[in-house]
Amino acid sequence: MSTAILTGPPVPGSSLEGDLRSLGFDVRVASGPEDTAAQVAAVPGGARVAVVDPCFVGHVHALRLALTDPRFPAAAVPGALTAQPEARAALTRVLAAASDDASRGPEAGAAATATASLVGRTADALEAEGVGVHRPELGSLVAEVPLDLEARHRARAAVEAVDDEAVRLRSAVKARDGFFTTFCISPYSRYLARWCARRGFTPNQVTTASLLTALLAAGAAATGTRGGYIAAGLLLIFSFVLDCTDGQLARYSLQYSTMGAWLDATFDRAKEYAYYAGLALGAARGGDDVWALALGAMILQTCRHVVDFSFNEANHDATANTSPTAALSDKLDSVGWTVWVRRMIVLPIGERWAMIAVLTAVTTPRIVFYALLVGCALAACYTTAGRVLRSLTRKAHRTDRAAQALADLADSGPLAEGVARALAGRAASLPGLIPLASAVAGAAALVATAVFTEYGAPWTLLAAAVYVLASGLAVARPLKGALDWLVPPVFRAAEYGAILVLAAHAEVNGALPAAFGLVAAVAYHHYDTVYRIRGGTGAPPHWLVRAVGGHDGRILAVALLSVLLDNSDFTIALTALAVAVALVVLVESIRFWVSSGAPAVHDEGEPA
Repeated sequence: MSTAILTGPPVPGSSLEGDLRSLGFDVRVASGPEDTAAQVAAVPGGARVAVVDPCFVGHVHALRLALTDPRFPAAAVPGALTAQPEARAALTRVLAAASDDASRGPEAGAAATATASLVGRTADALEAEGVGVHRPELGSLVAEVPLDLEARHRARAAVEAVDDEAVRLRSAVKARDGFFTTFCISPYSRYLARWCARRGFTPNQVTTASLLTALLAAGAAATGTRGGYIAAGLLLIFSFVLDCTDGQLARYSLQYSTMGAWLDATFDRAKEYAYYAGLALGAARGGDDVWALALGAMILQTCRHVVDFSFNEANHDATANTSPTAALSDKLDSVGWTVWVRRMIVLPIGERWAMIAVLTAVTTPRIVFYALLVGCALAACYTTAGRVLRSLTRKAHRTDRAAQALADLADSGPLAEGVARALAGRAASLPGLIPLASAVAGAAALVATAVFTEYGAPWTLLAAAVYVLASGLAVARPLKGALDWLVPPVFRAAEYGAILVLAAHAEVNGALPAAFGLVAAVAYHHYDTVYRIRGGTGAPPHWLVRAVGGHDGRILAVALLSVLLDNSDFTIALTALAVAVALVVLVESIRFWVSSGAPAVHDEGEPA
């Protein structure tokens, strides 16, 4: 159990002790600074400890935000401070120093009290020692340490004037979300989140329920009947409601976890892509083969996300990061209606799933995929064009960290790395657009050759070899150019697109579903890489990238298989490769995300 230590005797009539116990703290009372330091030191080092001023007046939710959020080593609001195990040593040192000051005499203690309470001085001292102290935004919530009776009455009146439960419910909703989610889901899903919290459900359980519901939706779509399609649409919407609920539950109850980070980061894609497969199976039952469309939709959606991730990683810590295009975007965001139009244009997850659900219920899988491909293509053109304009008009100096992140997102294997090392000296003197131009040229040569040659033609293998050389040249120097963030998305489009074309040209039952499975396994590896980088732990271990070949090795392997094997054997080989890649990346990913050192990454930014 976490321990909260009051730095002095509680104020008569105060509910502070009860409030702290309601948050799960064992409450102890100290007699002063020296006793506070001693009691903090006596708490086991692996436990959370809070130090609270006995005169604190404020909302329970203000205490909850300051004292129970697991994402921060230390956090504080006026009158309340908490430290997790990683910040305990610093807290003990600071409190020991404060007790020494108090023991020097009443003059020193009086001077300190006149400037700030013990809790406030301790928080400042922790920051001075380099400990990051999170100070949550309270908004209308109250957290004060009144110095006299009149101030205390004013603080109590301020507390009574604000319903902290209403604030807590509002803050459970993601601050930046799509139109459909904001106006059609969140108005009631927040109450479902509160219902789950009061019954002891965890965000991970709700996330798992959302996945299971989406899999049921995919199964219903796979029946190929109109009743199945209607049920699939309804189940998909309910799955999305639960998908919103799990994040709202995490924010409502501050239940963030490493396992929750992994589930949240991967299950959205698993749900959507499983549903695509269900639609393709349902269409096949009706005699319509739409596997190529399903794989194309998955490729387009994944490449859209890679564009988002690469652009953000390239620019989030850039210096002199200014752009007229960005200024115009900020100006448009200041006009209410343009904000929602722009969020809808990018077809975020809420709008996308609503469109898929409705079209599934009333049309056919082929129409669903046509609408999805057109909508995602337009959204991709809009967002990519805007980001290219920002990059070309932006004066920015990108950091080594950003260049490394882009290199990790590139997912280069041993072959491309060998080429990069061989060309590193000459690449440094080449024009700035060489990385992107080389990646685009290699990708275009590969995909065009695959498209315009028959299955089994050796030209595809030659084009794959050229692609390996071009991809090596693309990463031969740090990716710090204005448009170098486009290199990873180009690699993703080349790899996924080549697999799609080769499987389609095989013209045998099972080739495209096998390709769908292979791309899904590889895409999981790429999403896993993104969320590790965003969590601050860096890319997956180098052995994993080598084990699955890198994008260059996989392309060369698939091209070689298409040349050496007949159509049926090629399908078997694709299936085996998909299973092998999935097993390797899933085992390593699960090991990482459930480990104690994995970061608790929860997306609060752009809607997916």
